[in-house]
This record gives sequence, C-alpha cells and structure tokens, in this order.
Amino acid sequence: MNRTARLCATAAIAILGLAIVGLTVGDYPVAARTAIATAIWDRGGEFDFVINSLRFPRVVVAVLAGICLAASGLLFQTLIDNPLVSPDIIGIDTGAATAAVANLAIGLDVRLLPFAAFAGALTAALLIFALSWRGGFSGGRLVLVGIGINALLSAVITYMLVRFPVERVSAAARWQAGTLSASSWDDARTMALVLVVLLPVALLLVRRLRIMQLGGETAVALGMRLERNRVAVITTGCGLAAVVVAAVGPLGFVALLVPHVARSLAGPITVGVLFLTALLGAFMLLSADLVAQRLFAPTVLPAGVVTAAMGGPYLLLVLRRFNRAV
Repeated sequence: MNRTARLCATAAIAILGLAIVGLTVGDYPVAARTAIATAIWDRGGEFDFVINSLRFPRVVVAVLAGICLAASGLLFQTLIDNPLVSPDIIGIDTGAATAAVANLAIGLDVRLLPFAAFAGALTAALLIFALSWRGGFSGGRLVLVGIGINALLSAVITYMLVRFPVERVSAAARWQAGTLSASSWDDARTMALVLVVLLPVALLLVRRLRIMQLGGETAVALGMRLERNRVAVITTGCGLAAVVVAAVGPLGFVALLVPHVARSLAGPITVGVLFLTALLGAFMLLSADLVAQRLFAPTVLPAGVVTAAMGGPYLLLVLRRFNRAV
C-alpha cells in the first residue's frame, strides 16, 4: 500500500470516528452502540428522532459538503496553478450565493435553489475568466479580478437583504452564515446525486490537468483541446461548489485550505490525491461542525464561523509565501 492509499485509509477511519461522535454528543447524549444501531438498523426506537432526523443527516451533509468543496478547490488550484485560487476566494461561491439569495428574496420555488446556485456560480466563473484573459491566463490577475467580483457580488447580496421584505430575507440572512443546523436528507440526496455525476468527471479530468500543468503550448502540441478542457474543469468545479452553497450556504476556506494540505502530504494532483483531498475536506468540515456545536454549548455557532477561524490564519500564511515567491 503506497503513501497516498495509507493516508486515504487513515482519513476514512478518522471520518468514521467523527461521525460516531456526531451521532452521540449533544443536549441528549446517546451511547455510541445505541446511536449506531438507531442510525443503521434499529430505527423507530426511543432516539429515532434525535438520531435520524437531527444528527445523522447533519453528519452526512457535512461529509458530502466537505468532499464537494475540497474537490472543487483542488480542480481550480490545479487549473490556474495558483495557491490563492479557490471558489470562495475568487467569487464563485458568492456568485452561487447571489443567485440563491435572489431566489429566496423574490419568492421563487425553493426547489429551484440548486439550479439557481449553479447558474450563479457558472456565470461568476465565466465573468471572472473573461475579465482576467489577456492573451492567456495569469494566476495573479485572476485572483485580483476574482476578489473584485467577490466584493461586488457581496454588495449585491447586502442590497437584496435590505431591499426585500424581512420575512423573505430572514432565512437568507441565516443561511449566509454557512450553517449545517437545518441539514436534511433532501440536502444529502441532492449532494450525493451531484457527486455521483461530477466526481467521476473530476477523476477523468485529472490526467488532462496534469498535461495542462506542462503549459498551454505543450498541451496543444500533445493534441489536447485546451479551451474545451478548461471549460470542463470550470463547470465541474462550479457544480461541486454550487450544490454546497445551495444546501448550507457559503462555507469559507475549506476549498482553499484542504487542497494545500493534501498536496503537502501526497504531492501533485493524481487520482489518489483527489480522493485524499475529498476525504480531508469531509474530515475538516465535520470536525468544524462538531466544534461549532459544542464549543459554546448550548449556543450553536454556524460552521462557517469555525472554518473561517481555521482558514483565515492559513490564508495569511499562504499570502506571505506567495509574496516571497513573486
């Protein structure tokens, strides 16, 4: 078993352990054996509502959302070859959030939320890439354009929150914090469906991304349709990020931090590194949500607050290293 496989196995075991903790701890503690039995085969018992309606879907959504965000971040960072690129930093998550808040504010069907979020994420991504194109891509230019688009879209969200009736935007305001407290099996099913479709696509794109890292001219010389593959990577990354934003709101820094950790442990992108990144994303978000629930209990923080507290210092470290390199 190689190093990446061992790391994946370790991460999977850690996720399983955290999942059991997530089922057992809370205002109503449940023994681990009872919690596992209630979640898997002994439903309908004394703790069925607490486990299967409140805790188990929250754990599953945290795992799936972490996988989606981390995989999305790895795709974008590899495509642009820049450590500062991630969907939450360059405005793609904010594009999804803008469309989702608009959907809630004007009173459209909530079932349209995932589609609105995906459309917003893809529109923001295409706008960022179009504005940063100057005969080719520059990672630094794209980051600057993305930060500007992120600020502009954040202002649009703020305008909608103060412009529309409070009964419509109150849910959007809570959702903006990035919380898993209202996670449901519907959210889990939606994310699982997106992962079933997009994760195999991401795996197929790994080899093409490795070729792209050789440089655009080399990739074209090897017969690659460069722009088509770039669009495929962008669309896949946007889809993975947008489904999370639609379900639980913007969760910052998971897509930025986790790919860095995975690459530092296992090296450049491969299929194994993509799996490791996805597992580490699940571990980070699940652990962040448990901290959010229990750190100031009985007060429950949004998970986005904890991920920001974890990712903010790391971003400063990355910026420092990036500035030295430049």
